[in-house]
Amino acid sequence: MTLDIKERSWTTGSDGTPVEELVVNVGPSHPSTHGVCRVIAHVDGEVVTKAEPVIGYLHRGIEKIVENRTYLQIVPITDRLDYVGSMYANWAYCRSVERLAGIRVPERAEYLRVITCELQRIASHMMSLGSTGADTGAATMFIYAFDVRERIVELFEELCGSRLTYNYVRPGGVSMDVPEGWFDDILSWTDAARNSISQMDRLFFGNFIARGRLKGIGVLSAKDAVGWGASGPVARGSGVNWDLRKHDTYSVYPRFDFDVPVGSNGDAYDRARCRLFECYESLRIVEQAIEQIEPGPFKADGIPRLLAPRPGDAYDHIESARGSLGIYLVSDGSPRPYRMKVRSPAFCNLALLPLLAEGHTLSDLVIVLGSLDPVFGEVDR
Repeated sequence: MTLDIKERSWTTGSDGTPVEELVVNVGPSHPSTHGVCRVIAHVDGEVVTKAEPVIGYLHRGIEKIVENRTYLQIVPITDRLDYVGSMYANWAYCRSVERLAGIRVPERAEYLRVITCELQRIASHMMSLGSTGADTGAATMFIYAFDVRERIVELFEELCGSRLTYNYVRPGGVSMDVPEGWFDDILSWTDAARNSISQMDRLFFGNFIARGRLKGIGVLSAKDAVGWGASGPVARGSGVNWDLRKHDTYSVYPRFDFDVPVGSNGDAYDRARCRLFECYESLRIVEQAIEQIEPGPFKADGIPRLLAPRPGDAYDHIESARGSLGIYLVSDGSPRPYRMKVRSPAFCNLALLPLLAEGHTLSDLVIVLGSLDPVFGEVDR
């Protein structure tokens, strides 16, 4: 790892003796920061005494830009928030618009949203698990994870022609119905996906070196997780049993039988393992959704191109791969929103880095940061 030494300073150790403290930059242009994140690390030898995340390198003013776009023109902009899980930002935004405008979504569209977003959850977790493998020196784990992710990306390409930013979920439904044989392609892949995930579990999480690098690193208590507003696998890895799909349910999720994986130790190992187990549950949901889905319209009728909801405000949130993703919209009755605010789970989870990194080595700082699974398009906005 190449680090930029900023300065040297002297501080006092616990026994009162002077200790030379080194301040180094990690990032922002470094693969181990999982994006354009800069961490100012204060180290005593190899031990981190203070870690300050510096964000804003990917700030594009999205929340301001949307004030000059129509409600439909905003959908592709939401793709650029969490670009590892674009379907989620589409869906969270559209649910807020639908609540604001009183739009009722057809049942088939709700099922299509669930299927695509659960596949997106697996793809996002594969990105996180693969990078965790790379951070700990397990390059094979990275390759296995991206093999699973690639198949999902190919399925999305068959569905809507795009591999990263999909613009698929729209106010009132989805942009198009599925191509012929698409559900069969998914079902023929799910067993192979389970086998691949089981192989990753044995290869990586059962490996002595990986367990040594992850267990006991970045321990987050359930109390701190709740107090800091953490959500998703970061909170559930600490034993916080909270998943919006179960506990503030929406769409057609009440019709599915699935479990919420919860950890007990709150360390980097439990956070990563929760993501792995969530992939099994997402496969269960997808299979049940395909079995239950019925023919019908895939979008609501009569939605004008220049949608102008009544004056007022609305907030809606969904369970993204990183946690509780919420969109707050204010309408003044025009075809453009007066205000939009994104409640980013990646931003809230990243705030835990100074708390979790202190006392660990510099090499463990990378593990802690990766275990929070940040996506800086959503953090910075």
